[in-house]
Amino acid sequence: MTNYNSIPIFELIYVVVNYGMGSRILQKAKEHGISGGTIFLGKGTINNSLLNFLSLYDERKEIVLLGTDNHTADHALVELNKEFKFEKPNHGIVFTTSVYEIVGSRCYRSEENEEGRGVNKLMYQNIITIVNRGKAEEVIEAAKAAGSKGGTIINARGSGVNETSKLFNMDIEPEKEIVIILSKEDITEAIVTSIREKLEIDKPGNGIIFIQNINKAYGIYE
Repeated sequence: MTNYNSIPIFELIYVVVNYGMGSRILQKAKEHGISGGTIFLGKGTINNSLLNFLSLYDERKEIVLLGTDNHTADHALVELNKEFKFEKPNHGIVFTTSVYEIVGSRCYRSEENEEGRGVNKLMYQNIITIVNRGKAEEVIEAAKAAGSKGGTIINARGSGVNETSKLFNMDIEPEKEIVIILSKEDITEAIVTSIREKLEIDKPGNGIIFIQNINKAYGIYE
């Protein structure tokens, strides 16, 4: 049985870059020990230099998701930053979140414990909101009202038990939108509350929100 209360030894690496850069990110990640990843298409919404999360307003983006062990993630992050210079404006952003287990991937579990690895002070969190198509801009507006500077919108598709309707006797799975918002820890609660109230998230079928702590990041600007 998996012990999800144990210290996580895997990390997810999120890389958000301009359209067309995703393949280069994957290639460079493989050179530094990460066997593969997934590229999602998204749209940036930021028009403010603070955080500069997605660089340019209403621009197509690629989100590269990579999963690996902690030590490989640490090394890959440094090397990716050297190669793509995320600390420079409009070059993208990369950050990591903890994962307790990776299933279905050729990723080997390390026996080494986490003592001595160091603890990064929690400063940012990743707010992910999944809503019906057409609602993402409302999520962004609600988040901005609470202090957010913008986020990324990704198209997706729902498959929940209450997520289908019928058209000409065919089941139709409604399209979804995923909104990724990078937030300072001290305003995360306000942003989530604003989204929750404006989108009425607590009503069945209206959406879901979850929050991830960010361990390390490059390309965030105050």
